Amino acid sequence: MSASSRPQPSDRVLARLLALHPKSIDLVLDRVWRLLARLDHPERRLPPVVHVAGTNGKGSVVALLRAMLEAAGLRVHVYTSPHLVRFAERIRLAGTLIAEDHLTALLEECESVNGPDPITFFEITTCAALLAFSRTPADVVLLETGLGGRLDATNVVERPVLTAITPISMDHEAYLGDTLSAIAFEKAGILKPGVPAVCAAQTPEATGVLEQRAAAVGAPLSLDGRDWTWRRAEGGGFFLDGEAWPMPTLPGDHQRANAAQAIRMARSLPPPLQPDEHAIRTGLARVDWPARLQRLPRGPLVARLPHGWEVWLDGGHNPGAGAALAAVLETWPARPLHLVVGMLDTKDPVGFLRPLVARAEAVHVVPVPDTQAGLPTEGLADRARRAGARAVLEHEAVANALDRIAETRVGSGRVVICGSLYLAGGVLATNGPLPL
Repeated sequence: MSASSRPQPSDRVLARLLALHPKSIDLVLDRVWRLLARLDHPERRLPPVVHVAGTNGKGSVVALLRAMLEAAGLRVHVYTSPHLVRFAERIRLAGTLIAEDHLTALLEECESVNGPDPITFFEITTCAALLAFSRTPADVVLLETGLGGRLDATNVVERPVLTAITPISMDHEAYLGDTLSAIAFEKAGILKPGVPAVCAAQTPEATGVLEQRAAAVGAPLSLDGRDWTWRRAEGGGFFLDGEAWPMPTLPGDHQRANAAQAIRMARSLPPPLQPDEHAIRTGLARVDWPARLQRLPRGPLVARLPHGWEVWLDGGHNPGAGAALAAVLETWPARPLHLVVGMLDTKDPVGFLRPLVARAEAVHVVPVPDTQAGLPTEGLADRARRAGARAVLEHEAVANALDRIAETRVGSGRVVICGSLYLAGGVLATNGPLPL
């Protein structure tokens, strides 16, 4: 284990915070408002806020917009979740991940002010992030929802300068509803009166909900496919409303859509925050977002495979993400493909794997490390077979799966490790490179 992934002082505080509420998820805002009031309302003392919700692509869109804004010379606060290796990845202060001693002090302050009152882990850590943002000068805050939107702990900023909703698909049905319209209603809860909203292309069902909610609250809605359009460019890149743009450094066709949305968001910001064309293009070339179809060039896990094999890591974990990953794999030159998959028991493995398994020589199922919510390998193997996998093998860990793949003695091939951001975090903690 690398030094950066060893236990940190903040981990002890985080462990205590986990015990403040019997449920990990409990969607109401009362507890958040209570703690924010005791902290003298840091949410009212923030730089201009961009609030982002959606099912897939939230983190990528935030990373793209951050790269553009930073290329324009702006100081950018960022809040995302979950983290991959270290909790500090969730909070970026004016361009830099929060320092461990600063994070620990903030968490202890929120713990002390909250006392023994029930509050979920995400709620109290979100309050800590908002407190940090209120005390550190910056030009803009990029705020990603954790789950849903309407009752998400981040939905406490009364008037952001911009909202955005990425593609909506089925996920977290136990909390958000079991239909796309119900989930879209929750996501649309971040729309605010008079605040522009830039939304990705959606299914007709979700589009109708977003349009209805935007009209009800008076939010100017800019929707992909209705108010702006993008299309792929031959040889790479894309056109946005007829203007040519290069591919972002994030691989995958779906990242063209994310980049197009991020550009529309950048150009929807008020002039003091609006990056020029050069900054946008620079941001596309510089963006980095780990575990989103990330090539692992070296490391102890990669070294278990023969020379000529590629290892890719992707944290996608729902049917929409599975379809996006499958679309990328379809464009790759034909080589033997093995999937190494671990998933949480709250996800839909059949829906995630169904578009992927036809391309794979085998699906290797592994447990998700360091969580009680991982789906046992026996159950995941059964679902992989139901999804249509030709061969399914169970392993104790990713390393064991790679050793088994190496035994095929095929000259070259690809391994895609996928199914969970928690699994991806475990891979990066073991293999590197760690997120910066």
